[in-house]
This record gives sequence, structure tokens and C-alpha cells, in this order.
Amino acid sequence: MRLTIIAPESVYEHEVDPSMEVRDVKALIEAETGASVSSQTLSTDSGVALITEDKTLSSYGLTGTGATLFLTFRDPRPVPSSSQQPSDGVSLSSDADFERMRLQALGDPNLMNQLRQANPEFAAAIQTGGSRFRDLLLNADPYDIEAQKKIEEAIRMEAVLENMQHAMEFSPESFGHVTMLYINVEVNGHPVKAFVDSGAQTTIISPECAESCGIMRLIDKRFAGVAQGVGTAKILGRIHSAQIKLDKLFLPVAFSVLEGQSVDLLFGLDMLKRHQACIDLSTNTLRIGATEIPFLSEHQLPIKDRAPPHDSAGEASASTAPVASSSTAGPSTSRSTAQTPAPDNSQRSRDIDTLVGLGATRDHAAQLLEAAGGNVDVAASMLFG
Repeated sequence: MRLTIIAPESVYEHEVDPSMEVRDVKALIEAETGASVSSQTLSTDSGVALITEDKTLSSYGLTGTGATLFLTFRDPRPVPSSSQQPSDGVSLSSDADFERMRLQALGDPNLMNQLRQANPEFAAAIQTGGSRFRDLLLNADPYDIEAQKKIEEAIRMEAVLENMQHAMEFSPESFGHVTMLYINVEVNGHPVKAFVDSGAQTTIISPECAESCGIMRLIDKRFAGVAQGVGTAKILGRIHSAQIKLDKLFLPVAFSVLEGQSVDLLFGLDMLKRHQACIDLSTNTLRIGATEIPFLSEHQLPIKDRAPPHDSAGEASASTAPVASSSTAGPSTSRSTAQTPAPDNSQRSRDIDTLVGLGATRDHAAQLLEAAGGNVDVAASMLFG
């Protein structure tokens, strides 16, 4: 629980366990303020003084998520002498200094949970106290590069998780799956699901789709070439005119025939501009004049463009940039395709390494990843929680 201690000149806050004894709370205050335990008087907001130092906070009714104590001093608080001023390094001159550090760590539940995962031996030493805690602390290397990297990564992940929690609270829609824009059309009387892509320069069709629609015989191979950009694709040629039906509209369309297409038909910017089409997301339709062609819902899409079972970080669908293409014997064309990267073992290994760097064991990291559906950010939040 969060314990708020109100002193005459300031307010202190600590995360403590209700089972913590009064003497340990006073030791925390001494470590933070320099006031000796004997000079402190603690009382609850109802006026009950915490006199018996071996009693727990819960025995005084201090439980739940938060509690408040009032702190007064029976004698003036000591002013540190020059020999007690902090130096550039850390000086631990007595067992009392080590005990203060141990009690500070013991009073922070989040820190103790992380230590139990990352260094069980050190966590046990904090719980039991004694010389073992001092020995482990003195043998720790503050300049250990690997330790510094882990601390840096823990700080970075804390910022990432805070950013993620902010997004989940204020823009949860950003975690949803965005479906691609498809419409039902007919090419030469054959039904096809067409992908509407304003980022593609020209309207394209796959050889297989052109063959099934009976228009492959009209291909002009003089316009063959290679489309280049994000990857390459072979341009087999161009079909200068074919009839396409959208709802009740019959429109003439020119196709570039590309191999290796992930879509059968892509309705590109050339046709959108030619027919003054409007992609209206408020009504979820493609509007051409007075005709509105509805975009397909997710269950009507081709299987490859539906939401995957686990649409997690690192496995989200994305649309590649348009391919600026060139041809050897005709005008240029372009295309944009939707891709869903498949998770691989190397990515999982990197995610596990990230969680290990935050203090988890490899087995525990693997379990967290599995429970989080492969999302390393959610797994990290489960680790810290």
C-alpha cells in the first residue's frame, strides 16, 4: 500500500506492506530525514499514536491501498556534519547504513518483486538481513556494463509501457485490426473482389485473374517491363480496355498485368481520378457520381487479409509503400500490397532476451510471452505487475 507520512515541513511517500512493523517504518524515516528513531512520534489521522514498535501497521488498522501517518519530532532534527555530507562515491561506514538500505529496499514491494525474479539470492538476503546482505552489496560491481545495460533497458521499457498505457486509455482503437478496402466488381461478367488502393499509380490485374475473366488474349506485350520499388514484379503487358461493372455502373478500364501479385485486381489511382471516385470512410463506401459501392466487411475479404488470431506487436498487418515502377517498352506502373509478417524464432528469441534483461528468467520470459500472445510489451507489463 502507499503510505503517506506528513511531517511539519514536508510530505514523504513510501510503498510498504501492511505487515511491516512500526520500527521499520521509523528506520525508513531516519534514512530519509536523518531524524533518529527515538525522536520520532507517529500517529494515525484519528489521533492514535504508534507507540509499540514491534506491532505491524495492519494492527493499527492501516490496510488497503493507502494510509496516512502524521510525524512529529521530540527534539530538533540533526544537521549533518561535513564528515556526513555525501561525496562523489557511496560511503557505507557502519552496519546502520547497510540496515537503512536494506529497510528501504524491503519497503518497496515493486523492487522486491523484480529482485525475486532477477536475483533471488539478493532478495532473500534483504528479507533475512545480517552480514549476507552486506557481503553481497559490497561485492556488487557498480561499473558492470551488463548491469548498466539492464538498468537502461528497464528504464526504457518503463517509458514504453507508460506510453502504451496512455494509448490504451485515450486511443484504444489504435490496437484494433484495420481491414483493407475491397469492393465486389465484375470483369467481363466474372465476379472479382477488387482491392481499392489510392496509393497505387495504375490499375493492375494478376495473370491468373485475367485468364479466368477471359481477357488475357487482349494483352499487349509491347508494354512489358519490370516494376521496381519495394521488391520487383514482372510486367507482362497491358490490356488497354476491358469492361468492369461496379453495382449498376459499367466502366471501361485499362489493366497492367503483373506477375507475383498478392491480389487478383487492384483498383488504382488512375481509375479513381478518371471517374472522380471518392473513398468515403464515414459511410464506408466508394462513391462514383451518385452511385455508392459498399466496402466489404471483414468476413467477406480474402482469407489472407482478415485479422490474424493474435494481432500483436511485431505481428500486425501493414501496407507497403507504392512501388515506383519502370518498364522497358512502355509507360510505368506501380502497386501496393498488404503483407503480414510471420513471427519467427529469431524474433521470439529477441523478445525473450528483452524480458530477461528486465529481470525475468528465460523460462519465465517464455511463459509470459505465451500468455501475452507473443506481445512483448504486454509480457513486460505482466512482469512488472
